[in-house]
Amino acid sequence: MINKIFKSIKEFVVYDADREFYAKSFPDSLSRVDLMRFRKMTKDDLPKVLEIEASGYQFPWSEGLFHDCLKAGHYGNWVCEDTEDKMIAFCITSIAVGEVNILNLCIAADERKQGLGKKFMQHIIEKAKEKKAESVFLEVRPSNTGAIALYESLEFNEIGVREGYYKCEDGTREDAIMMAYTIMNFSA
Repeated sequence: MINKIFKSIKEFVVYDADREFYAKSFPDSLSRVDLMRFRKMTKDDLPKVLEIEASGYQFPWSEGLFHDCLKAGHYGNWVCEDTEDKMIAFCITSIAVGEVNILNLCIAADERKQGLGKKFMQHIIEKAKEKKAESVFLEVRPSNTGAIALYESLEFNEIGVREGYYKCEDGTREDAIMMAYTIMNFSA
């Protein structure tokens, strides 16, 4: 019973005591991104999530869509916070039939290009492994070359294209590149 309670607490909050110790004892030993932490998203997070979403996309998700994701109990609705508990990123994922789908990942505009995207993706991949998933899937705009480079550096591969998937400001539509990461499960 105690293990079950501990596991549910651990599922809600990701905490690394060693990292906190080194941050306090040797402040220059870890970067700011190394000190970021992840936790499950709650309904109370939605105002900040919506703010980050609006700053990140020309066509942001609606508040109702985020409520639906929370109600559906998707496998992983995550937020990332800095050491002062300031939310700086979020990710919505779902899991079904051994596949994790990254539905939305957004980092606050002033926090981009510092390595947080990579750290968040590594977190999602680790959580997928814990759930015994075999693959992680996502879509990305071809014009988002920075994100594509990040995903490729993490060994995601292009597996297809969804034509006309994303809206564009000029009224046209942009394709989505579909990418997949294969999790190598070596069991004896």
